[in-house]
Amino acid sequence: MMVAAAVTSALFLVSYVAHRMNAPILKFYGPHWLKAPYYALLISHVSLSVAIVPLVSITIWRALSRRFDRHRRIARLTWPAWMYVSLSGIAVYLVLYQIYPA
Repeated sequence: MMVAAAVTSALFLVSYVAHRMNAPILKFYGPHWLKAPYYALLISHVSLSVAIVPLVSITIWRALSRRFDRHRRIARLTWPAWMYVSLSGIAVYLVLYQIYPA
């Protein structure tokens, strides 16, 4: 299941980067009071999404290499970060495209 999750995430990452290279990044059209929290969420999401790529790679490599003691140590950091990136990405999408579309 974890390999399937990693492959699905990798495919999403490649398609998202390809999309972002060809589509403009939209401006936030929500209320002014929500602008700072939205950008804080967006900045934390983007920053952590960059950091999570090597973390996930190392975590998967250690599991596939059957170095489970080292895998567990890094997975304790990787899993919560991966979940935050996943959920914050959904939140950013909902705010930008569904709740306050252009």
